[in-house]
Amino acid sequence: MQQRTLKKPVEVVGIGLHKGEPIKLRLEPLPADAGILFYREDLAMSIPLSPDSVIDTRMATVIGNEKGFISTIEHFLSAVYAYGIDNMRVIVNGNEMPIMDGSSISFCLLLDEAGIQEQDAVKKILCIKQTVEVCDGEKFVRLSPHDSAQFDFRIKFDHPVIGDQSESFAFSTKNFIEEIARARTFGFAKDIQYLQSQNLALGATLQNAIGLDDYKVLNPEGLRFENEFARHKILDAMGDMMVTGYNILGKYESFAGSHALNYQLTTKLLSDSKNYDFVAVEELQSRVFAKSFA
Repeated sequence: MQQRTLKKPVEVVGIGLHKGEPIKLRLEPLPADAGILFYREDLAMSIPLSPDSVIDTRMATVIGNEKGFISTIEHFLSAVYAYGIDNMRVIVNGNEMPIMDGSSISFCLLLDEAGIQEQDAVKKILCIKQTVEVCDGEKFVRLSPHDSAQFDFRIKFDHPVIGDQSESFAFSTKNFIEEIARARTFGFAKDIQYLQSQNLALGATLQNAIGLDDYKVLNPEGLRFENEFARHKILDAMGDMMVTGYNILGKYESFAGSHALNYQLTTKLLSDSKNYDFVAVEELQSRVFAKSFA
């Protein structure tokens, strides 16, 4: 399996979740071994995709430095993970990615429009060699060796619509589009009201998130999946794992995980070379992984 980039540049304009302002997003091909590079067009500033670039994980995954940042990259990166993109420039003219409909499906459609170009270099992935785990009380995130890419997530909310729900996802591009990509982010009305009083979440609407009051879903159309909340957590986790810049061969498991715990997990993973190998896909004993991108 070869490295992948885009066949052609594509762009779209969407609303930023926090500022509520239009954000232009442009995706461009890059040569083999260039990696995923973010670029703040308004600041003429590049930000390489790496856990070292992460500066905040409180409400979203944010990359940058003292000169500038780009927020809410996880939904976009989840689609990048699913399509196996290795090399690409991601250009925005503001400090956050457009929220689109609160899921990854719009980014999947954008990547479909661009097309996938295979490159003259072998694709390498992060192969998990030994279990790595981060805990915070009963909350945890974990990566362990596995012969395919698997994501298992369980959440528990004291809310009549959410409650205790889980999702187990065997990765493939096709499965991602059908089972995960359309799962939207969610928020509680009381929290949104507070955030907006602090000039945050100004772009949040029922068109780009699932809204909940104390008893019910506020969106007239209802949910896209019975367990859409757990599915969105897998979407987030895939995006947060893609911050490494690589697809991962292993099993991800979580109970009540967060962007912060995911960041700690990738940092801990990469801190010790005993935890992982960079492996060419052709060298894998299992051929299932390469077929998952078909």
